[in-house]
Amino acid sequence: DAMIILPCTAGTLAAVAGGFSGNLIHRAADVSLKERRPLLLAVRETPLNRTHLKNMLAVHDAGAVVCPPMPSFYQQPEDLKDMAGHFAGRLCDQVNIMIPGLKRWQGPNHSKMERS
Repeated sequence: DAMIILPCTAGTLAAVAGGFSGNLIHRAADVSLKERRPLLLAVRETPLNRTHLKNMLAVHDAGAVVCPPMPSFYQQPEDLKDMAGHFAGRLCDQVNIMIPGLKRWQGPNHSKMERS
C-alpha cells in the first residue's frame, strides 16, 4: 500500500509536515507516515519559499518522498501527454507499480529510451 498526493499544495505540505489532520487527505498522509507506508508528495508550488523548503525537509525526514511534478526532457517528449505520462511513470516506479510499455531512461550512453 502507498499514498500519492498529486497535486500537493503548499497547504497540504504544511499540514503533513506539522502533523495536522484538517481533512481526510491530511489524516491519511499522517497514518501513512505513522505506519511507515510509502507516501509521495508531488508538490506543485513554484517558486518555493524558505517555509516550503523547510516543510519538504520535514516530510522527508518523517519518511515521505517529495517528488515535484517537473518535466524531464531527456526522454525527448513529443508533446505534453508524453511529459505527463513519463512523470506518472516515475511516480509509479517509486511505489513499485510496473507499467508495461513505459519508456525508461537508460543513461546517456543509450541512443534511445527502452521500453519495459
